[in-house]
Order: sequence, then C-alpha cells, then structure tokens
Amino acid sequence: MPLGRWKKAAPLVDQDEAEASARERWLEAERPRVAATATAGGSGSGPLPLRPRLAFHTQLAHGSPTGRVEGFCNVRELYAKLGEAFGLHPSEIMFCTLNTHKVDMDKLLGGQIGLEDFIFAHIKGQKKEVEIYKSEDALGLTITDNGAGYAFIKRIKEGSLIDRMQAIKVGDLIEAINGQSVIGSRHFEVAKLLKELVRGQLFTLRLVEPLKAFDMISQRSKGGKSVSGGQLGTGKGTLRLRAKGIATVEEEPSAFEEKAIEKVDDLLESYMGIRDTELAATMVDLGKNRRNPDEFAHALDEDLGDFAFPDEFVFDVWGAIGDAKAGR
Repeated sequence: MPLGRWKKAAPLVDQDEAEASARERWLEAERPRVAATATAGGSGSGPLPLRPRLAFHTQLAHGSPTGRVEGFCNVRELYAKLGEAFGLHPSEIMFCTLNTHKVDMDKLLGGQIGLEDFIFAHIKGQKKEVEIYKSEDALGLTITDNGAGYAFIKRIKEGSLIDRMQAIKVGDLIEAINGQSVIGSRHFEVAKLLKELVRGQLFTLRLVEPLKAFDMISQRSKGGKSVSGGQLGTGKGTLRLRAKGIATVEEEPSAFEEKAIEKVDDLLESYMGIRDTELAATMVDLGKNRRNPDEFAHALDEDLGDFAFPDEFVFDVWGAIGDAKAGR
C-alpha cells in the first residue's frame, strides 16, 4: 500500500473514538503524577509509575500501511515497537522524522514527540563505500545520532570538501571509517574521529542510505488526522523520552528555552561538529537555574562528563543561556 496523506488506516491499526477519549482522560489525570514521579527520580517503595500508553500513528518513510505504537519510554523501546509494527528488526531503522516522510533533518525525532505527531521510520537502503582525499582540515560535516547506536550525517556545508562528493548525502548512516566500525558510537565520538583524520591522506567512509520512495508526494505540514476530531500540531504538550526512567508528558518549551536551545545547538555545531537539540535542551535545563558558570560547569561534569566539553565551550554556553534569558 503506498504512502498517502489521505489514506485511511485499516480498522485493525486505527484508533477508535473510545480509545481516543481514554487517551485524553489519561493525559489530564496522569500529567501531574508522571511529572512528580520523574522529579522524585522514581524511587520509593510504592507501586511502579504508570508507563505512558499514548498511541502514535506511524508509517515507513518509503511507504507502508499505517501502524500504531505505544507504551515506550525511550528511543530504543520506540524502535523495538516500530519493528514489531512493521515486521522489522529494530537495527534496520536508521532514524525517524515527525510529520514528513522526507529526509528532513529539521524534523528529526529526538527526545521529544508532540502528542499529535505522526512518526515516519526511515530504514536502511543501499550501502556504499566512498574514498576521499582529505585536502582540507574541515570536511564540512555535521553529525548527529539516533539515540540507539547509529551516527549519521545531519548537514553538509555548502562548498565544502564533502559537498563536492556527489555520492555522500544528508541522512547517510556512517557504518565505518577506514574500515573501523563506528556502530554503537555516539555522534561526538564519530565527529572526533573525522576531525582527527590526517590532512593530505586518503580515507574511506562506509555508508548506508535511507530507503526512499514516493518522492513526488508533498511533505506533511501537520500531523495526521485525529480520530477524536481535534486539530493536530497544537503544541500543547510533548512526550519526553528519557534514557533512564519513564517518559513524561510535559508542556512545550517556553520562548526563552526554545531560543536558548537554538543558541546552544549552534555552539555544539561550531565546537564539536554535531547538532543535537535534545543534548542542547538538557544543557539549558542544567544551566537555567545555576547562579554562576562554576556551578554550571560542575553540573555538566556530573551529568554529561562523557562529552569532555572544553572550558571555553562551557563558558560560551553559559553566556548563550544568559543572553536568551535577557531576550538577546
């Protein structure tokens, strides 16, 4: 069945009115409880907190029937649910986009999903190996990862060395560098390996393209149709996925937080060659209530020590958060 914006899902995978109403009741009743549990760290001798059962509609980006996933708390669990829905091994899923089947890096699923977002799963397509002569220090790549062990290309700088390599595209999964597998590595680790390649030498990248089809179909500008008749894309809340603990339903970021996240994400790209809005959001959360840069640096070291952020970067992030608070 081809991907289609107006295609109605089969009854077995669509959501009926009773379930839609139950979803709304759950949202209203459990929002305070789930948020309180997350704040408390989920500790205590009481019953385990409720796992979110919000249902999201989904399709494979290259075309499929509409399926439904629910009951996941992090990206790995989401990929497992997607695998069950479409009869795939989770390792076949490269990344997901929200509300568009296209390889649109501005629509990547990170650590948050809007309550009415439609999830498109991009799976592995053609493999390729490209040999590159490193004639310049900067390759022009920005790397991100899917939160489940795959790093891929999020941006290629116009006019850069990689931009001149027609075989390399945004969305390509990086499997290996000079024969060394990077599967399971974080994006900052892959970016570091690429930066450390010696200028004036050849190197090889083993890549995998996302499977594509139906490129003539226009991008979805909003989420799929709600069976309860409500408008989608209202921005009233998101499901926040967490590496540890349960997912929580939260309000959309404030204007200050959105501006600060954008500034920090730009700094991540400048210093480390990565973009990661969820990492940027975590850094903003850690910094917005700190009294001085030393407190902020300590918080970063405790929560994000694996990144080994340089002192200059930490100071610039602190300044960016302050600028956003001041409306600059």
